Amino acid sequence: MSSRISSRINSRNAFAVLRRPRTILWAAAGAITLGFLIALEIAARHYGLPGPMTNQAKEVILAPKSGPLLYGSMGLMMVVLTWRERFIAFGIAVGIDIAFFLVRWAVGAKMMFGNGALWVVLGYAVIAVTRRTGRERILLLKGVALGLLLVAGRKTGDTWLLITSKTRPMVLDQYLATADHALGNPSWVVGRLVRASGPIGSHILDYVYIQLAVAAVVVALYQLRNVAAERRFPRHHLVRTFLVIGLLGPAIYMIFPVVGPTFAYTVGDGGHWAVGDMWPDTLPANLPHHMPFDEITPRNCMPSLHTAWATAIFIHSRKGPRLLRFFGAFWLIATLGATLGFGYHYGTDIVAGVVFTLTIEAALRAEERGWDRSGLRLAAYGATVFAALLVAYRYLPVQMAAHPWVFGPLVLLAMVSVIYGYIRTTNQWEPKAAPVRKLEPQPEPV
Repeated sequence: MSSRISSRINSRNAFAVLRRPRTILWAAAGAITLGFLIALEIAARHYGLPGPMTNQAKEVILAPKSGPLLYGSMGLMMVVLTWRERFIAFGIAVGIDIAFFLVRWAVGAKMMFGNGALWVVLGYAVIAVTRRTGRERILLLKGVALGLLLVAGRKTGDTWLLITSKTRPMVLDQYLATADHALGNPSWVVGRLVRASGPIGSHILDYVYIQLAVAAVVVALYQLRNVAAERRFPRHHLVRTFLVIGLLGPAIYMIFPVVGPTFAYTVGDGGHWAVGDMWPDTLPANLPHHMPFDEITPRNCMPSLHTAWATAIFIHSRKGPRLLRFFGAFWLIATLGATLGFGYHYGTDIVAGVVFTLTIEAALRAEERGWDRSGLRLAAYGATVFAALLVAYRYLPVQMAAHPWVFGPLVLLAMVSVIYGYIRTTNQWEPKAAPVRKLEPQPEPV
């Protein structure tokens, strides 16, 4: 009899949880994410390649593409665990990776670590469903979802890049290269500087460029350091911004397909599709027009999402200790050097990427505050500036190149205005310290 009563109580509690607005929102977000992944999987299969879900499933057994990323995702998941559970989980992950390493070494397969971290994350998903109840189950499932979303975002991005290369045969590089004259052709300038720095500078910038997700995990772990103690996630953190940037950015790729200077203007990377072997020594001078390109190179330049993500890391590191603030500033500067110095982006992409991030960050923080009017106004202004930049790059590149002392400052001023608006608005949101009231001296009792 008592067991029946307890089961009824548990079922009622479950339905009560499902009726909560935030639970419904999480469920809806999960359903949308799953549908999006399925759609990308179907699109990739249409082109004869595995999609994000298949690629992720392969990494359960086969060598992962990025071991550090998988351990970073496990680190995000572990923010909901106690220190004892974290040590056990990390030890299990390392033990599994050692076993995989020995097997791969024996059969001569590709060597890479990370399978153990993925196994641990999936194992805790099973534990959450079978061994936890109530708020503890929800908290652990959120931690698992956070870790899996990081790796799923990487796989989703790879599929998006494939789709851009297959569906956008014409690229707009010549428009951006012409508009870039207004900014002083920074990609050509930085490209020569990086080449002059030799292999040491190139290796450092290359590592920073590749390990951007790992840098994000470092900042996110600091922001989520109290989740296990407080038994809840903060309403806004870096991972949210990262995911929204990755979700919206590829949509702009489809509207404004660009491959980048190292492909469009060097024969070594662009082959016979390139305009010529110009970057970074010779500036392009021809009138812009649509140019065809291969079906392999991603059209992933406008906006620069590496700049967008590095800007998000910089913003979210500002409230950390001095070492974390230095880390965020270094990663942003080094990422800018890599994106321009390796010829992956134009200066116009960088400006658009900064505005793109601040607009998204403003909208997310406005949502955190209950759709605050000042936040919505800032997000609308940022979106307007971003759209204006795209229109100018597409329809006014010749005028921008002909009058660089007019359009260059205007472009930079537009970006600075969004930065200033973001700083001013967010500073107003910060809690103000109440002034300490001085007590009047009381007369001595007679």
